[in-house]
Amino acid sequence: MTTTTVKASSPQSFEERLDESKLTRVMWLLWALSAGLIALDGFDFFIIGVAIPFLERDFSLSSTQIGTVAVAAVAGSLFGSLTLGPITDKVGRQLMLLVDVLLFVVATAGTALAWNATSLIFFRFLVGVGIGADYPISVSYITENVPSRLRGRMVIGAFTFQAVGALLGALTGLTVIHIFQSWYPDSTQLAIQYAWRWMLGVGLLLAIAVGILRLSFLLESPRYYISRGEYDEASEAASTLLGEPITITPETDPPSREPSLKYGSLFSPEYRRNTLFASVPWFLQDIATYGIGIFTPAIIGTLAFSAKDSFLSKEMAAARGSAFVDLFLIVGFVLAVLLVERAGRIRLQIAGFIGMAVGLAILATSNLFPASTNINIALVFLGFFVFNLMMNAGPNSTTFLLSGEVFPTSIRASGAGLAAAIAKAGAVFGTFVLPILDATIGTPILLILLSIVCLLAAVVTYLLRIETMGRSLETVSGDSPTSNEQ
Repeated sequence: MTTTTVKASSPQSFEERLDESKLTRVMWLLWALSAGLIALDGFDFFIIGVAIPFLERDFSLSSTQIGTVAVAAVAGSLFGSLTLGPITDKVGRQLMLLVDVLLFVVATAGTALAWNATSLIFFRFLVGVGIGADYPISVSYITENVPSRLRGRMVIGAFTFQAVGALLGALTGLTVIHIFQSWYPDSTQLAIQYAWRWMLGVGLLLAIAVGILRLSFLLESPRYYISRGEYDEASEAASTLLGEPITITPETDPPSREPSLKYGSLFSPEYRRNTLFASVPWFLQDIATYGIGIFTPAIIGTLAFSAKDSFLSKEMAAARGSAFVDLFLIVGFVLAVLLVERAGRIRLQIAGFIGMAVGLAILATSNLFPASTNINIALVFLGFFVFNLMMNAGPNSTTFLLSGEVFPTSIRASGAGLAAAIAKAGAVFGTFVLPILDATIGTPILLILLSIVCLLAAVVTYLLRIETMGRSLETVSGDSPTSNEQ
């Protein structure tokens, strides 16, 4: 009885107030801000796959230059995640959002106005830096500012907009190609010179729109202030977030609730497993995700539409096919939102990796049949359906979510940034090396190898698993390396 009375009379912590709160208007705004830039990430990463055939002819690109153009944004993302994640932990989420928006607008303008391959690669790299910064910023922003019972759905719901952006990229490519086919049916050269600029120019318009949205509302994470012992600022931010007066003090939220850690703690015995778990499966996933995702139009064109003679007809068919299969990216994310708080992160991630392996195996099988035949086309699209559906229902959602859940506040953006950077190293490999391997060993064998990589990722997930479903960020980050067995 006495214990119950003490507990009832104890002032609530911010964590407890947040977990009891409904979703406020401010929480939805913060979510929308993160989702907007994630959509831009998806658009910028995948529009280049539609634009590359035009760029290749306009700038007379060699195979090495094609690979460099494709990989530039991914390499920039690696750099941005690795360097800007720790800076975010030092200067705060709000300031880095402003820097990120400005960088996006400048870089996307540069890509649309590029005058040669070198300038295009440079600005694509800057686009990637902005994307890389957004991973740790967005996941930290959402996980720290929504109730734990809704955290998984909210993070994955925002990340769903990567698929929306990818689909918008495919539709943009399809629309631009159709316009040039209709306006200049007898001139392929005009499409080669200007179609890719139109495609990348849409990215600039989206960056400006997201920038206006971001600048309309700025709020620092209360948990970030608490971790720094800045209680007045934390109280003001929490009051805005929850929509009611909140007073945060050292008594309600002592800094010792979560340790104050340095970047090197990510490699300490206490957090090494967390770092490996957040990083290695994501690295293996991105080898397949970006190797397949960026070149989806090219793969569809090679496997299903290689019999078409006209350049624009083949690119139109490939873009149309890419837009169609990208719908299943969104369906996969919807499944993840529905299942993440029921099945748990680990089950979804393992099942997703196995499903990706099956989809890649189906794609490899399609090559056994003549191109453009009914069974060939059916297998190509079935393979992409399974791959995209299971990828986003599983690891493409859960790896992003887990990177923001398994680290303490003081190194959350650093840990998420490091995990994203390691993942983007896999994306660099998938984007740059896989086309070379494809030319050397052929598409079917390459797809089988990627299928094996996905199965390996499922095994690694099981061995390093840390289930975070339904747990507060404090209890997750306070786990010892051996207390996570499920």
